[in-house]
Amino acid sequence: MATAYIEHHLALLAHLRTILAALGEAEQVPEENHALFLERFDELLADLPRQPEEAMHLGQELMGQIVHRYPQIAHLVPRDLLWFFGGDCLHYMPDEEIEMYQQLDERRFSAEENGEEFNWELEKQLLALPDDSPRH
Repeated sequence: MATAYIEHHLALLAHLRTILAALGEAEQVPEENHALFLERFDELLADLPRQPEEAMHLGQELMGQIVHRYPQIAHLVPRDLLWFFGGDCLHYMPDEEIEMYQQLDERRFSAEENGEEFNWELEKQLLALPDDSPRH
């Protein structure tokens, strides 16, 4: 996997980690289980840059647990992470959104094959534009 692509998702995971930590600090969740969950989340943060393929299963599991264990923040889970980890995470995405991410991945793969830079956020914004909007 491309480094910029991993770094983008690591940044999203780090942001999500701060949200999860704030839940514990606000005493909105049982401390014991929450601390163990954060430890596993930190494992994911450490493993993803070193072993991205192996970290995918843990990522899928943790994203699903966030939706079920922390419903009060489920809407704050970046959609990019659900797509990135795939598997059961895709159940939380509507078909139209999955289709958009498939197109985004196709663009990313094409850019990588051609040795071109790929800006995930910019391309995502372009795909979200209405069909009759001008694109550069």
